Amino acid sequence: MDIATPSLAQGTEVILGVLKTLPGAPGVYRMLGAKGDVLYVGKAKNLKKRVVAYTRAEQLPLRLQRMVAFTTAMEIVTTHTEAEALLLEANLIKKFKPHYNILLRDDKSFPYIRVDRGGDWPRITKHRGARDDGAEYFGPFASALAVNQTLAILQKVFLLRSCSDAMLASRIRPCLLHQIKRCSAPCVGRIERPVYAKLVAQARGFLNGDSRDLQKEFAAAMAAAAERQDYEEAATYRDRIRALSQIQARQDVDLGDDRDIDLVALHRAGDLVAIQVVFFRNGRHTGNHAFFPTQTADASDAEILAAFLGQFYAGHLPAPLVLTSHAPDEADVLQQALALRAGRKVEIAQPRRGPKKALLRQAETNAADAAQRKLAESATHRQLLADVATLFGLATTPARIEVYDNSHIQGSHAVGAMIVAGPEGFEKAAYRTWNIKEAATNDDFGMMREVFRRRFARAVAEDPERTRWPDLVLIDGGKGQLSSAEEILKDLGVADVPLVGISKGPDRNAGREIFHRTGVASFQLPPTHPVLYFLQRLRDEAHRFAIGTHRAKRGRAITKSPLDTISGIGAARKKALLHHFGSARGVSEAGIEDLAGVEGISRALAQRLYDHFHGNG
Repeated sequence: MDIATPSLAQGTEVILGVLKTLPGAPGVYRMLGAKGDVLYVGKAKNLKKRVVAYTRAEQLPLRLQRMVAFTTAMEIVTTHTEAEALLLEANLIKKFKPHYNILLRDDKSFPYIRVDRGGDWPRITKHRGARDDGAEYFGPFASALAVNQTLAILQKVFLLRSCSDAMLASRIRPCLLHQIKRCSAPCVGRIERPVYAKLVAQARGFLNGDSRDLQKEFAAAMAAAAERQDYEEAATYRDRIRALSQIQARQDVDLGDDRDIDLVALHRAGDLVAIQVVFFRNGRHTGNHAFFPTQTADASDAEILAAFLGQFYAGHLPAPLVLTSHAPDEADVLQQALALRAGRKVEIAQPRRGPKKALLRQAETNAADAAQRKLAESATHRQLLADVATLFGLATTPARIEVYDNSHIQGSHAVGAMIVAGPEGFEKAAYRTWNIKEAATNDDFGMMREVFRRRFARAVAEDPERTRWPDLVLIDGGKGQLSSAEEILKDLGVADVPLVGISKGPDRNAGREIFHRTGVASFQLPPTHPVLYFLQRLRDEAHRFAIGTHRAKRGRAITKSPLDTISGIGAARKKALLHHFGSARGVSEAGIEDLAGVEGISRALAQRLYDHFHGNG
């Protein structure tokens, strides 16, 4: 957020200046702060008529009055239609996360079931991410648990492989999945291609909702096997029928002619808003997930729901029918925008009676339950923060706790890491890492000094109003790391940031941590103290983040090659050289004629390679 003194009059003048050149066309507008940060993103059918409303401060809610006060500039993008403007608005909100917009922060990706289209032995797997590789996808499922349960039953029923292509090609005997009757072992020829292809077709039919027909087919096959006294095959079909019945009993719901539906239910509990999303695909319930949008205090339910739908479906394809607990603002425009996003008709409706109304009522109950759990967790979290303030003698309950840790192996690929926690839990968007550049190898104290100098020198220069400064700093380390951090803060003239070191106790056992503060005797907490668990969790998250960053850096270094630094050697030529000579060392020892014999390597480039490795460059 902007740190300059806000002025409602000045912000209004900025908007009045922009109004002079605004067209009466659909589009998106961005309110910008003094640093160019995006304060708010909005869309309009008529930009001029919409933006003029921000000049009437007395009619705006307090949230938007503050936004106008901080506005120093505006950016305008026109679009062909209001629906296009809504899609652009949602994408910009997801990208910039403006401080004054209603925000969907927990916008997770959902898993799908992926079935190969090509190859002799298509496989079935769980998938997250892009779906542009030509495979067939079924979902979304609301959680990994939901998709894993479905996959487990699919393996029982259809015996399709889940292993990688490399594993398929390298096996010489069936794996454990075949032994427990979860795979037909195409890797070693235990099934013929036409039979496997039929299983794949049956699995696709099942995922498309044709389970009843499959049950009848399996029942007929079981009866035929029993009649010819092939009881082992009959038992196999019996087990497959039972597995199908399991998944039908858990997932099948009477939705009438609508096979794909999304339910979106909103529940407000004081200042907290919970939104429950429930997926039905091919007539089956594939899970639900709760979201808690922020910046909702002065917004209506219809406004919140409209903002949620726009942002949520900016990253997910909507079902043809979206049932909502409340009618969202501008539902007609939303429908047009979602239809553009999906490439087909999308209807937003509120059922009045019947099975769909009952399902929506259950979704509202789930939203209310999620809100109560969130409130309980928040109350516990707030109490823990208050207890932390008491424990360390802080003047107020901390709103921002920063935790620091370093990671390296014998000084190599050293990184410093910072994680941030506040009243809403971990703030992962605020996490930071630093590549250690100046500290000596294995100098943990020097690494801590470097991290603190870089973090707080920038804070002093760029944020003198301390809008994003910590109320408490935790350091994974003992008195040495603590004094190193204090030394840097003293040099920068920063004297009022509370610092606490957390060191491992005797035998490095969790639960025996020692807390260090300057001027106060070091102490331990009882092993079952709730604040100890909370502080351990913060320390462990910092350690996890630092280790993960270090491993990624080390992994990138391992895959680097001396060839990467040579001009004219791109990925294709590097691959050709490594395939020809076996290794970078083989390339370095090759003569000019041998190098020039590699496809794609000219005589001049061979000379450059030779000179690079023999000190002639």
